[in-house]
Amino acid sequence: MEETDRSRAFAKDVKRIVVKVGTAVVTGKGGRLALGRLGALCEQLAELNSDGFEVILVTSGAVGLGRQRLRYRQMINSSFADLQKPQSELDGKACAGVGQSSLMAYYETMFDQLDVTAAQLLVNDSSFRDKDFRKQLSETVKSMLDLSVIPIFNENDAISTRRAPYQDSSGIFWDNDSLAALLALELKADLLILLSDVEGLYTGPPSDPDSKLIHTFIKEKHQDEITFGDKSRLGRGGMTAKVKAAVNAAYAGIPVIITSGFSTENIDKVLRGLRVGTLFHQDACQWAPVTDSTARDMAVAARESSRKLQALSSEDRKQILYNVADALEANVETIRAENELDVAAAQEAGLEESMVARLFMTPAKISSLAASVRKLADMEDPIGRVLKKTEVADGLVLEKTSSPLGVLLIVFESRPDALVQIASLAIRSGNGLLLKGGKEARRSNAILHKVITDAIPETVGGKLIGLVTSREEIPDLLKLDDVIDLVIPRGSNKLVSQIKSTTKIPVLGHADGICHVYVDKACNVDMAKRIVSDSKLDYPAACNAMETLLVHKDHEQNGVLNDLIFVLQNNGVTLYGGPKASKIMNIPQAPTFNHEYCSKACTVEVVEDVYAAIDHIHRHGSAHTDCILTEDPEVAELFLRQVDSAAVFHNASTRFSDGFRFGLGAEVGISTGRIHARGPVGVEGLLTTRWILRGNGQVVDGDNGIAYTHQDIPI
Repeated sequence: MEETDRSRAFAKDVKRIVVKVGTAVVTGKGGRLALGRLGALCEQLAELNSDGFEVILVTSGAVGLGRQRLRYRQMINSSFADLQKPQSELDGKACAGVGQSSLMAYYETMFDQLDVTAAQLLVNDSSFRDKDFRKQLSETVKSMLDLSVIPIFNENDAISTRRAPYQDSSGIFWDNDSLAALLALELKADLLILLSDVEGLYTGPPSDPDSKLIHTFIKEKHQDEITFGDKSRLGRGGMTAKVKAAVNAAYAGIPVIITSGFSTENIDKVLRGLRVGTLFHQDACQWAPVTDSTARDMAVAARESSRKLQALSSEDRKQILYNVADALEANVETIRAENELDVAAAQEAGLEESMVARLFMTPAKISSLAASVRKLADMEDPIGRVLKKTEVADGLVLEKTSSPLGVLLIVFESRPDALVQIASLAIRSGNGLLLKGGKEARRSNAILHKVITDAIPETVGGKLIGLVTSREEIPDLLKLDDVIDLVIPRGSNKLVSQIKSTTKIPVLGHADGICHVYVDKACNVDMAKRIVSDSKLDYPAACNAMETLLVHKDHEQNGVLNDLIFVLQNNGVTLYGGPKASKIMNIPQAPTFNHEYCSKACTVEVVEDVYAAIDHIHRHGSAHTDCILTEDPEVAELFLRQVDSAAVFHNASTRFSDGFRFGLGAEVGISTGRIHARGPVGVEGLLTTRWILRGNGQVVDGDNGIAYTHQDIPI
């Protein structure tokens, strides 16, 4: 589930944290202490301690560590003959006693180096039956926490009176996972973190490639679906024990995270609300449906809602968009809070600056989105417009009218503002919509989806717009050519190409944005420098940015080529040349002309004339947007007529190739295919046509009983 559940779980301030570390995290191969891993854990806890958090540690590992030490001692004190005999299993209680002192010695040493005081508290199951013990325990721990001491708990296995302590599951607690849950409740902790050797809870054994990580555990949904693997190879618990402990604590009111202790920063990520491991929370069932709807269910629901939307009056549909715009502005702070988590996660993951920049949802951007939604609402109603009217025969009138396509599937990357634009276009055009955004914007997309669907009246239903939360659902959706009418991918070449090759549903989009600017010999030089610079530098990562600069050969001699190159290089653009330009300007030769840089880089080539420029564009372009800079009207018209691209410009930056700049209100994407819509696709690109015939009893009867007139009727 990709929801805003992390921020919900930590909506209250977290102050007191119980961290339980398992044996597999504490020890490495051969049962020895995993010094680096345990040291990193201590550093995390020490940092939390210094930041004012109250940290309580529950640690396993004593038995495993003691067993390793006793086996070593047994080996060096045995003769070769003794070692050939079958070795008896070491007593677990003895292992616990020996290992506990070593384990605490390490914690003491490490925390001392970090200028933190730690305290050991060994407890037994039977002790918790005593009310006075529990009261004293709470008072002692409170005193320690007030003094910034980290209490370190472990079950006192060495003197436990329980029968077969590694098998018996009776009693108040029966392993360190259940002990950690018990302590979290007894000590009124705000959060319990169970550190394991895997990322979290999976639908099956983590080693099974078909198993999937469960990000949020919903008891009503998952308790009967999970297949557990073997118990821990080192400790006595395992994932079964962790889940039982987590459920008990979570449903008593304490949020729990099961995550990997192998990552040095997971505790910090948990506290920042980042999606790490598996979350257990008593309200989890309210955040997502208990039963999953299938891809088909989602698509069918979107179609049914779209038909209800189309049945509304034009004014009612317009009002929905006004409500969406108002809701965006009313929820600015909520949207920003979720967006900031996405941005922090993207920066943490080391994503490129350009991608991080696309994620930001500032108040100004949200306000601008709201304004664009209102502008879209104020446009002429696109549904049901009569495009052509014909008298077929006397009293038989045929109308060609605009109509919604049906259900759209939009797959987009990075930019959460695209969700608002696409959703508003779908509402205005009367279409049902399924959205799949990039994982880097999942929190932003989730809150924007909620804000928008909450603004849709119940007479239509929020299922008009479905948010697909898992990449695994996409292949199933792409098979639904009977209920999804159009797929629009917005993203990388790889994404678009992959979708085109795996579906029978019509695909509207573009795989590449290899845009050209041709500087003709009759150009205005100052204008050329300005437009070339803007086409490349206004937003280098955009699909409508210039990727290839073509320059007429005369500009090699008159200095214009050098002027253009200077403008680009002076603004940090890396240049690559075609065979001619690379020799003339002494720059690296481009390995191919068919490359979209999406950065401050471009290819330059010198061409003979406008015909050579057109030929180059047809051979190497992507039919997106191409431009000519010239003061010769005949050359300009030749270029505009012959270049077969979705958008062709004269003396204007390629960056104008955009739905908003074209006055479409917004765009759902840019199409370079030769289908019903090309270039920036706004509302009209999401419409098809229907034929409505009105008669008064006419029949065909082999075309003998009717006289066709086929006269156009003014609309």
